[in-house]
Amino acid sequence: MTKYIFITGGVVSGLGKGIAAASLGLILKSRGLKVVNQKFDPYLNIDPGTMNPYQHGEVFVTDDGAETDLDLGHYERFTDATLSQSSNTTAGRVYLAVLNKEREGGFHGGTVQVIPNITEEILRRMLISTTETNADVIITEIGGTVGDIESLPFMEAIRQIKYQVGEENCCYIHLTLVPHMHKQDEIKTKPTQHSVKELQALGIKPDIVMLRTEKPIDDNIRERLASFCNVNTNCVIQNLNARSIYEVPLQMEKEGLGKAVCTVLGIKNTTTHLEDWKKMVDRFNTPKQHVTIALVGKYIELHDAYLSVVESLTHGGIHNQAEVTIDWVDAETLSDDAETEKRLSGADGIIVPGGFGDRGIEGMIRAAKYARTHAVPYFGICLGMQILVIEYARNVLGLANANSTEMNKETPYPVIDLMPDQNGVILGGTLRLGKYECSVTKGTHTEQAYGNTTIWERHRHRYEFNNKYREEFKNKGLIIAGINPERDLVEICEVPEHAWMVGVQFHPEFKSRPNRAHPLFRDFISAACKNKKDKESH
Repeated sequence: MTKYIFITGGVVSGLGKGIAAASLGLILKSRGLKVVNQKFDPYLNIDPGTMNPYQHGEVFVTDDGAETDLDLGHYERFTDATLSQSSNTTAGRVYLAVLNKEREGGFHGGTVQVIPNITEEILRRMLISTTETNADVIITEIGGTVGDIESLPFMEAIRQIKYQVGEENCCYIHLTLVPHMHKQDEIKTKPTQHSVKELQALGIKPDIVMLRTEKPIDDNIRERLASFCNVNTNCVIQNLNARSIYEVPLQMEKEGLGKAVCTVLGIKNTTTHLEDWKKMVDRFNTPKQHVTIALVGKYIELHDAYLSVVESLTHGGIHNQAEVTIDWVDAETLSDDAETEKRLSGADGIIVPGGFGDRGIEGMIRAAKYARTHAVPYFGICLGMQILVIEYARNVLGLANANSTEMNKETPYPVIDLMPDQNGVILGGTLRLGKYECSVTKGTHTEQAYGNTTIWERHRHRYEFNNKYREEFKNKGLIIAGINPERDLVEICEVPEHAWMVGVQFHPEFKSRPNRAHPLFRDFISAACKNKKDKESH
């Protein structure tokens, strides 16, 4: 029988439920269980695809083209899973399904209500992963905080589910904050007590209380909370601040989270196999070199907008035993070539990640020019590849004012343009999304990185390299290093006679893992390390 774990949050938002859920997934997987994580968000958007990055952070894309919450990135990176459309559900998607069913006569004229109609749809979606994956354990994170009005239908659904699957097959984990009052040097438990009381008022008794804390809790606090929250003392789990998110699973296992969950669910508490993860954490904590990467973007005030890119750079650093420092560069501040050189002179490598709209584009183009003319390793992802192409068109092909029609519809040289079937479509859910094949050119940096000439990578974009200019670029030396064979679309470009200047139309950051860095991030960091050594030797 599949076991179900539900993780809720209390007191404040932003406590790291996603990291906790991902860590638990790894802990249980290390015991030989098949684990699937999923996220249920109470906001009314259909998905985060059209949301401002400043509001929501990064949009994580799955193989099957779902635009999902960034926590799914944590789930995949920690458990090395490949998640799907069913792994992320929003209230908007639930209500849309119910209302469409009503319009089609599916309720036979009956009144449509939150209970039972909305909660039944939530329950149906919560159980989809069970049939799709045949997993031993399904871990469901509920977005938001207990007490939020919008999350009430989800709380009611997870209360009801135990009557469908059996109470013995359900485990409820409540993550709360226990604040440390610095002036009194005292840890306060009242917020957690009130949060658990709020949860119990909704009919949900937590089996495990997880305490987010910056200071270790003692036995007295643990026993007090166990008594007030009506849980076993061993089920009060400390979630202490860690040096990195990758240490959290090891801390949680040491605290007894895995054992507590196994006890609640009647799962045999077998030996864990976390040796590879421990080795990875040790490599992360003992770097042998240091490298600085300039991330030139337009959403840099919110680092979560580039979460998977940041994590993938870290993975590349772990592989190369290098500590990676990210220099966050607002593209709008690169106002001219002199300012760009001054700002980027300390960078060992430059990365331009994805994005939409024309803000900061000219600064990104200057960054690409600086990288090309100063032999600095450059990695362009999605928009970053398009920036590489535009810069090369302007300064090597001599096509003044070359641009993307996304930025300038009247450009005389639209080297980046809409796909023919994209004209006039609405914004939401109409991008080129999900996994596509790419044929890699032999003898390129990309082929060297992958060790293969056929790869599959995830996409999220609408504009493409304009094939009308392909021969002109090739005649001027630009290497077309990857092509989508189905539609003859340019996927990868490389600048010749450059140590490492690669642009990819896809998003490799979605497939990188801490203990298995993505080949392109691995080689980009390696090139940046070599560039630093070359500079120091001169």
